[in-house]
Amino acid sequence: MSDNNKSEDSPENKIKIAAEVIATIAGISASEIEGVSSMSGGIADGIASILGKKNMGKGVKVDLNEKDVTIDLSIIVQYGCKIHNVARNVQETVRAAISDMTDLNVLEVNINVLGVSTEKIIEA
Repeated sequence: MSDNNKSEDSPENKIKIAAEVIATIAGISASEIEGVSSMSGGIADGIASILGKKNMGKGVKVDLNEKDVTIDLSIIVQYGCKIHNVARNVQETVRAAISDMTDLNVLEVNINVLGVSTEKIIEA
């Protein structure tokens, strides 16, 4: 059974974390990794970007249960980097960020490399 929110029940309070929040955490964490050119989403993300809406959860799919979460990320890597190292770094960083910020048990962080960016990076 899949739920779009994480909830924690206690006599004093109830906390719900939306799947979109977890997707945003994962997207921001992944985009900060050296070698990740961009996140790659589907048609809905493409339409949102055309309309000027910035989606930090772009390219992230979240499967959320009571205390467990599985994350699927679709990324574009920069040409010349070691793809397996970039993917491993993304997995570790996303897992740590979600665990630290939400106290959820991250079961899996699956990385789908959808392309390689050949654009030159301009350094300031």
